[in-house]
Amino acid sequence: GPRLAELLAVGRRLWDELEAGAESSSGAPAVQDKVRQGLDVLQRAAAMVAQLDLFSENEELDEVASADLKFLLLPALLGAMTLKQVDLSRRQQHLESARDHFLQFLKLCKSYGLGTFQLPPTAPGEEGAGSSPGPGDPPGAQPSLVAMAMSRNAKIERYKQKKELENKLASMRSFVESGTADEDQIREFYILQIQKWISTSLEELESIDQEMVILKSRDAARQAPAAPHGPSRPVRAPVKPFILTRDAAQARVFGAGYPGLPTMTVDDWYEQRRRQGIVSGQSIPQRAPGVSDEELQKQQQEKKEEEDDEEALQKARNWDDWKDTHPRGYGNRQNMG
Repeated sequence: GPRLAELLAVGRRLWDELEAGAESSSGAPAVQDKVRQGLDVLQRAAAMVAQLDLFSENEELDEVASADLKFLLLPALLGAMTLKQVDLSRRQQHLESARDHFLQFLKLCKSYGLGTFQLPPTAPGEEGAGSSPGPGDPPGAQPSLVAMAMSRNAKIERYKQKKELENKLASMRSFVESGTADEDQIREFYILQIQKWISTSLEELESIDQEMVILKSRDAARQAPAAPHGPSRPVRAPVKPFILTRDAAQARVFGAGYPGLPTMTVDDWYEQRRRQGIVSGQSIPQRAPGVSDEELQKQQQEKKEEEDDEEALQKARNWDDWKDTHPRGYGNRQNMG
């Protein structure tokens, strides 16, 4: 079968082509085909590295051969390639797998002393080391604010270091690939590549943790039962149009003129509304049969006066006094009488 170096070279080439972005969409069949090929060769290479036991957390960096340093990148490349998959139904699984690969890479680099960085928590949402105020922090500083400031400064520093590393790698690449570089230059080139991927891995882990929080919140919102919207109002039957009249006499007149529409007196309308529960019986004016509106109003006025309605009594007295001093027709100057 292919040798370990050949598998790594194929994986790196596929990764570089994906990063170049020749295809318009990451979900294009050609792109996902390269992703599957890249994952296959990188996984085979990682299995060979584990079988050969090339690296150990108990050895020093000087003990690793210069030609073997490039294989340290395999977990980081696997994590980055895993994130290129676009199957949304398995997104949570892909994020967890990529996170494991990046953490494995960072732990290995930490054990060899490659770069000064702080390992993120082993699971998203856990409290990382250094989140509490240190002895040099201002008194009363909140741990979250201190952690935010430290994280921001670390990001700025990582960005500067990454740009410097990219410039150095660009200037050394031609010597290494052409075979004119000596062993020290080759070793430095691979170490610079590892340090660049340390910055990339830390950035990717932060993005992964944020996306996992969003996915969990979305799943929780989907599983939550729908909140009740309150008691539903009873559906009322539609009211058919009709002619509302003052009394039975008007009902007979309007009914004869508009036979297409039913007629209804005020009393009948109130009675119907009372049966439907829309108005109470107390709000319906009681009217004796054959009593006109003027007589009903006069009866209500007399009833108020009989019940010692102070306002009605006073109004009636004032009206009587005014009639005593003003003859009928007073103030009517229309006929110049």
